[in-house]
Amino acid sequence: MRIGELAEAVGVTTRTVRHYHHLGLLPEPERRANGYRDYSLRHAVVLARIRRLTELGLGLAEVRDVLADDAGKDLVEVLTELDADLARQEAAIRARRARLRALLAAEELPAEGPVSPELTALFARTSAELSDSPMAARDREVLALIDTAAAPAERERLLTAVGAIVASPEAVARANEAYALLDALADADPADPRVETAARRLAECTPRELLPDPPAFDHDHSFLRALYADFAPAQAEAIRRALRLLMEGT
Repeated sequence: MRIGELAEAVGVTTRTVRHYHHLGLLPEPERRANGYRDYSLRHAVVLARIRRLTELGLGLAEVRDVLADDAGKDLVEVLTELDADLARQEAAIRARRARLRALLAAEELPAEGPVSPELTALFARTSAELSDSPMAARDREVLALIDTAAAPAERERLLTAVGAIVASPEAVARANEAYALLDALADADPADPRVETAARRLAECTPRELLPDPPAFDHDHSFLRALYADFAPAQAEAIRRALRLLMEGT
């Protein structure tokens, strides 16, 4: 058989056959005097087996292991592992679909979504209570980052602290005042006297529960450097001073 005839007989492409040759999965046949490969029935049998194994979900490295074992004694073990892996994938897909259903059931998806159902609910509350300011939008972005990257216990602690702010009219008023002061610093100089006022208002409305435990900041930490760089200079200075005030307990 020529390579095209072999590929057609097994239901693959000639490119696939050449790829399996390159990987050493399918032995190279003898060539005729005219230079063409001459495939035998044995090549078709091996190629068909490779196709069946890959259609089951085995990777080519796993296929190589199966083919290398003449007695086939590892095939049951390989297929058992594959079945377990598929079961894990099915469980992951069910969990993802459940999360999608929860997101679709929400009355309104946040602009920062998709986020967890807990943060979706919190954003629904904050949108009704907190001012719609650029600084408030930045806070939402940071919360979405925490929602993605933080460990579950840490994420729950931080979201609970933010939820407590929204539940208190006095805390909401202080937060909105801090947002307004920070928004006003967008084009200001870091030496502007309003920076100190904004820093103190921000420190006053930030629960200590939002700080790391134990509360210790290295202001040269890469995350904080990235945080400061995302704000205007005067705003970054106000946030830096607010963190220092919080850490000093003043």
